[in-house]
Amino acid sequence: MKEKACRNCHRIVTNQSICPYCKTHTLSDDFAGLIIIIDPQKSEIAKKLQITQPGRYAFRVR
Repeated sequence: MKEKACRNCHRIVTNQSICPYCKTHTLSDDFAGLIIIIDPQKSEIAKKLQITQPGRYAFRVR
């Protein structure tokens, strides 16, 4: 199971070569941090990072 993070939207995807959320090919296996957003409307972290959809996000993508 190879996880990669999208450089555009920071979503973490598994075993894919295209980000299914923003449809870009800019995936990287060099990322740091994991943020899991369950309810973006109630999350202060999601508001600070401007995340509007629930999911798994990388904090930093290189």
